Amino acid sequence: MSGMYLHLGLFLCILFVRCSATLPSSFASRRSILREVKSEGNHPDYAVELNGTNFDAVFKDTPATFAVVEFFAHWCPACRNYKPHYEKVARLFNGPDAVHPGIILMTRVDCASKINTKLCDKFSVGHYPMLFWSTPSKFVGGNWDPKQEKNDISVIDDARTADRLLGWINKQLGSSFGLDDQKFQNELISSNVSDPGQIARAIYDVEEATSTAFDIILEHKMIKAETRASLIKFLQLLAAHHPSRRCRKGTAEFLVSFDDLYPTDFWSTKQEDDKISIKNLRICGKDVPRGYWMFCRGSKNETRGFSCGLWVLMHSLSVRIEDGESQFTFNAICDFVHNFFICEECRQHFYKMCSSVSSPFNTARDFALWLWSTHNKVNERLLKEEASLGTADPNFPKTIWPPNQLCASCYLVSDEKSNKIEWNQDEVFKFLTDYYGKTLASLYKNRNIGGNDGAEGGVEDLIAATNAIVVPVGAALAIAVASCAFGALACYWRSQQKSRKPRRTWK
Repeated sequence: MSGMYLHLGLFLCILFVRCSATLPSSFASRRSILREVKSEGNHPDYAVELNGTNFDAVFKDTPATFAVVEFFAHWCPACRNYKPHYEKVARLFNGPDAVHPGIILMTRVDCASKINTKLCDKFSVGHYPMLFWSTPSKFVGGNWDPKQEKNDISVIDDARTADRLLGWINKQLGSSFGLDDQKFQNELISSNVSDPGQIARAIYDVEEATSTAFDIILEHKMIKAETRASLIKFLQLLAAHHPSRRCRKGTAEFLVSFDDLYPTDFWSTKQEDDKISIKNLRICGKDVPRGYWMFCRGSKNETRGFSCGLWVLMHSLSVRIEDGESQFTFNAICDFVHNFFICEECRQHFYKMCSSVSSPFNTARDFALWLWSTHNKVNERLLKEEASLGTADPNFPKTIWPPNQLCASCYLVSDEKSNKIEWNQDEVFKFLTDYYGKTLASLYKNRNIGGNDGAEGGVEDLIAATNAIVVPVGAALAIAVASCAFGALACYWRSQQKSRKPRRTWK
């Protein structure tokens, strides 16, 4: 028995020595420096713990521009002491209460877990902790070889404390983040409207707004007999033309099961169990809503956000529809806002503008321009109200849109004194189509968001079926797949029967 304890003691010593003695020169003699930082109360970890099964998927999906991966071992004392330092930095960038969301995804991988052995080998992890830096796309299917001179992934060689790690990050980004930064002090929030590429980040806000809207509808029990039809129309529109594939998929699945999920007596006391399950519905995937905004993030907690995300969603729908869907889309959006937008004054103003339309829309262009004009009228009204009340976002004041910096060709005549603009509507429509179509989806397409593994996945994300409004997408797709599968199996069976030979027996 004593021999067994002796062997166990030697084994633990070897593990401890490997953790502390194999650190590189920049980490040597750091055990006193990697001291424990006192945590500020109990809170969940901010760093996202990854493993070999979700590593690539998380980096494909993240809206963050950069990423840090810490490879560690849970049995390593130095790793345990370093974790509070890493968490102090991670809380700035990760989670719904992040001070600077959407910039850096902070992650961890436990190399002591067998499921991560191959992953840690791919990155040549020779000591713990070991930190890497790159863009998320480089980590997808990536690796790190210390013998290779040029690597797309960099080792963070000066990260012994939270201050040192954040200092290293600041050097990479040319930023001045601090561990004491407070929310809405994000120096990287840019009001530079002359950069059209900013809208690409709004694809995440469109998902956030879609999910938040459905959460509000469920929370306030707004699905009733008199509102069911308008919700179904809006669901059909989203299932066909939402710019996010996972929102299209989730909406189509919801639509196919709508009658089962929401019978006319749904809100009776007998449906209590169903209410709980429906509240857990994630229309745009299990990770949405994320709890923060990117393109639509204001400089104050109460500005932009949800309303901005809804406007981007509506504009993106307006440039994805076909001519024959223009009136349907107009009705679907107007009815949705009228029945489900809980800001009473905003709801009434928008519905009044909808009611002022005297003739039906015949082209997608006409509807897209009407929505654009309506948005500008809303901005004009709010600009005056917010100026008088002092409630405007100082970094993102309401403005007539698009500004000259974004689309100079959209302007024929502009009189700043009278604030009158004569628009080139052909150029405006061309701008809307590009801005809310190709540019909005460009980040989504490049990162292949939504779980498509095929080379054509990004293209698939951008394709919207013209007739999908008439028939629920999920149902049509299921029928088509089932039919094709049955036909293929039948052909295969017949070919096998024709070529079938008597079975041989070997003796």
